[in-house]
This record gives sequence, C-alpha cells and structure tokens, in this order.
Amino acid sequence: MSRRELIKNGIEEISEYVPGKSIDEIALSYGLNPDAIIKLGSNENPLGPSPEAVDALERHRAHSQLSVYPSADAGELVKALSEYTEFPESNLVASGPGMDGLMDNLMRLVISKGDEVIIPTPTFSYYEIAARANGASPVFVKRGNDFNVGAESILEAESSRTKMIFICSPNNPSGNLIDERELRSIAESAKGLVFVDEAYAEFAYRNMSDLVTEYDNLVVGRTFSKAFGLAGMRIGYGIMPQWLKSEYMRVSTPFNLSRPAITSGIAALSDTRHLKQSVELARNGRKYLKDNIPFKVYDSQSNFVLVDVAPQKAQEICERLLEEGIIVRDCTSFRDAGDSLIRVTVGTHIQNKRVVEAFKNLYLG
Repeated sequence: MSRRELIKNGIEEISEYVPGKSIDEIALSYGLNPDAIIKLGSNENPLGPSPEAVDALERHRAHSQLSVYPSADAGELVKALSEYTEFPESNLVASGPGMDGLMDNLMRLVISKGDEVIIPTPTFSYYEIAARANGASPVFVKRGNDFNVGAESILEAESSRTKMIFICSPNNPSGNLIDERELRSIAESAKGLVFVDEAYAEFAYRNMSDLVTEYDNLVVGRTFSKAFGLAGMRIGYGIMPQWLKSEYMRVSTPFNLSRPAITSGIAALSDTRHLKQSVELARNGRKYLKDNIPFKVYDSQSNFVLVDVAPQKAQEICERLLEEGIIVRDCTSFRDAGDSLIRVTVGTHIQNKRVVEAFKNLYLG
C-alpha cells in the first residue's frame, strides 16, 4: 500500500491556505531593501503590539516558566476577557492557535462525515479548509451586490445535514457588516450553529456579541491578531451560550495557549490607550484610502479596504506594486471574488500616502 493511501478521503479537495507575502520574500524576489518595503497584505496592526504586552513578557518573566504547562483552560485570560467583554466566564473560552483553533474545536464537536456547512462567498478561506478537513461538505452562497448576505439565501441553502453557518462580520475581504435583522432571522431559523467571525470587531461601529444571550445556537469568534497587534501570539477566543461551553471543553485541546500568549493577552486587554490609537488609526486611514485611491473602493468597517481595479487585473496591479515595495493582497484566490479585487490593509499615514500615489500612477481612467 502506498503511504499516500493513508490520507483520508476528501483531503485532496482542500486547496492550501494562501497567506499574504512576507517582507523577506519580496525583498529576495525583487532585490529590494527590506526597510523600504511596506507590508499591507495581512491586516496586521501597523502600530505593532501593545507596549504593555511587551513589558509584561519581561516583567512576569514568562520565558522562565517555559518548562511548566500553562493552565489547561487559560483561566487567567478568560477572567480578563470577562472584564473586557462584560460576559461571564461561563460564556467565554480562550483558544489557540488564534480563532482558527476555536473553529476547529467547534467542528470536532458537531461535525460528522457527510454533514454540511454554509459559507457565504467571497470570505475567509479557512472556513472551507476546516470544513473539508473535518469531513463536512461546504455549501457556498454567493454574496449579493456590495457583498451583502441575506437570511433568505442562507436559509434556502440549509438542509437536514447543515450543522454550521459561517458569517464573517466585518467580512474579509469586503469589510462590510451583516445587517442585524438578517442575522437574527438566520439565528432564529437555523438548524445548526451560527458562527459569527468578528476578527475585526474593534474597528467597526457595532458588533453582534449581545445576541449570544438571546440565541442558544449563536457563537461569536474574536482574535488578538488585529486590533491588539498580537498576530504572532495566535490568541483567539469565543463568546458562546453556557450550554455549549461545557460541551466545547470536552473536545478542546488542553494547554492550547502558551504562557507568553496568556501573559501578553491579559496585558493587551488592559492597555486601552493602545487599543484606542489602533482603532482611530484604522478608521481614519480607511476613510483616507477610500477618498483618495482613484479606483472603486468599497466602504469598510475594518482595518482594510477592498479596491476594484477593473478593467485591469488584480494580479497585474499587485505585481506592479510589489516592484515598488508595496505588499497588498490579490484576492483572486478568494472563492467567487473574481480577478480584479485587491485588499489593502490600513497602514500609517505615511504608508497610506505612498499607497495612494502608487495606485494613482497605475490608474488608466
């Protein structure tokens, strides 16, 4: 028997996740000085991590305890999250790596082979990867004009095998929120769990977490990778009904967050000054990019904007930008995104001005 036959059926259908390009990768490929490259393709925080989080790693000497397991459920972080979110600890779980770990654990809990999950597209590609890896069949519902998604189209796609519905809000890569009335309609009628990915919630003017107390099938996922600037720590968390947490903890990987991650996460939650600066930078920057990039730019409630460069192709424009040392995200790899969309992370004002000038030089209108 070939070793390849050991791989379970369905894995061959999974397309590998396409990450944003790194500075080192582009510097090597284009012969550029790494210091001259700006990375605006992965929605990271241009201000970096919270200074309080960095100080905490030194102050608490987290590195000196690397030989000792952290708490199995990251209870210290869950307590800090309770203060931050104003939800009781019985509604909260901490997860690693990032929010992806939360999604994987939920699928381990509810998905059996042959089940279905509903995914409105274009959106974050890991939903499909996680679904297929856990034996589920993804059912895709294409978003409408301006990337809106309605309850009717979602519920029409449901079947007796539907176990989860994924809603990204603000959506990646379009940056728009789902309408609360539509989400309520979905949660009220859905047969399975409704997972709302709020990775970018801090940048938006509203979120959906309060609905968790009203619907016993609604889960909200969050991350420390964006507004808190801790992408390298891979910290996520979930807000869920109390009945679900007790079941979730049965399948959750123990010790899934490291001591340094827990320490930095707690400190970041207390650094309201850094969080406020990060949010203001994103909100001001996305408006500046929308007002000044000459191509069509969609409204965004996130720390990025979506640019449509039609009739030109995203791949060609991104290549030209890379030659100038500007890393943005070609959205061609997003299912149903077409071939003319580019996602641009909000940077510092200096970086944003450089991006605007580069787009102006590439505009043919």
